[in-house]
Amino acid sequence: MALEVVTFGCRLNIVESEAIRLQAEAAGLRDIAIVNSCAVTSEATRQARQAIRRLKREQPDRPVVVTGCAAQIEPQAFSTMPETARVIGNAEKMQAGTWAALARSNSLNAAPGLAPEDKADVGDIMAQVTLHAQPTGRFAAHTRGFVQVQNGCDHRCTFCVIPFGRGNSRSLALDEVVAQCRRLTEAGAREIVLTGVDLTSYGRDLPGAPSLGRLVRSILREVPELPRLRLSSIDAVEVDDIMREVIATESRLMPHLHLSLQAGDDLILKRMKRRHSRDDAVKFCADMRVLRPDMVFGADLIAGFPTEDEAMFSRSLALIADCGLSYVHVFPYSARPGTPAARMPQLAGEIVSERASRLRAAAASAHAGHLQSRLGQPLRVLTERGNTGRAEDFTLVRFARDVPAGEIVPVTAGAADARALLAA
Repeated sequence: MALEVVTFGCRLNIVESEAIRLQAEAAGLRDIAIVNSCAVTSEATRQARQAIRRLKREQPDRPVVVTGCAAQIEPQAFSTMPETARVIGNAEKMQAGTWAALARSNSLNAAPGLAPEDKADVGDIMAQVTLHAQPTGRFAAHTRGFVQVQNGCDHRCTFCVIPFGRGNSRSLALDEVVAQCRRLTEAGAREIVLTGVDLTSYGRDLPGAPSLGRLVRSILREVPELPRLRLSSIDAVEVDDIMREVIATESRLMPHLHLSLQAGDDLILKRMKRRHSRDDAVKFCADMRVLRPDMVFGADLIAGFPTEDEAMFSRSLALIADCGLSYVHVFPYSARPGTPAARMPQLAGEIVSERASRLRAAAASAHAGHLQSRLGQPLRVLTERGNTGRAEDFTLVRFARDVPAGEIVPVTAGAADARALLAA
């Protein structure tokens, strides 16, 4: 048996799973499985439970420890699972002392005899007011480095439980972010991705309130040997003037922005308690393309939000073309307990599923168009394991030959399949 970390959800969870793995190994924990769960949808929580049962079924003698957003929000539900040895909160999972205490106690194998309340180490996530740098490194399954610069969210979108799993917004000090980026670059990283729950709120809780734009500019200036810097999901309405200047002038900032749009109808956006309108989204994409003509956009869209009628949905569907989106993550609406949207009039499940299918079909068509537009174009691709790589605009490229991971190579592709460009 060996230590295994199973990760669900966002890029931030990927970063945190790496820190968990390093801290658990340093504590001497070897023969356990750790599930880092997600709660963004009810399906994500179901998948975490399914994974817990599978891990225990496959290796009955190996303890299973559960952490992440679903564990933070529903500790009782996970503690009562007989397969679960411990439930660790989102703050506690990032503390080396948590894993050291588990290793010292030698009590994981006694978990079947514990009462559910004795299995849980889950504190008040809202009490967390600071963010500390976490151990990181070159990820075993990735060629790029990830740096967590922000956690939590101060907004309360009506469909979302993540603030209750992550707490309020808090940021990593600018100099600590720069130092982490420098260490990763010195270790050989060719690309760094900045991650957070609400990335564009970065810095508001820090002295002097440095913005995300200022942070990005500082990284690029102070780590000149870093070839590529990329942002994870952002909220377009919060993009500041410095960020716009950086987008326009810094070629090492990758021309790919993933936007938290969620819907394309103004009334639905209002009922979601979003802070932008449909016109804001369309204008932002147009403005960014003026600043950076090679800019490519991805977005999150929710299908079947409560009260959404066909006309409202059609405006979300049209947003894919109106914003020129190349990558779309489609989420069928999932009522999360305790959220305002869960108390709104719900749509029938078959309507939600059908609208999600239509959104996915439109998204697939848009992505196919994006791939076709890149045929014959010179691209610079960061190679990854499995003879694949990502272009600067995040286009996936598959190679027909063996290529070493972690190199930036010129590519001109002459063909594509449904997901990727095909290079010789």
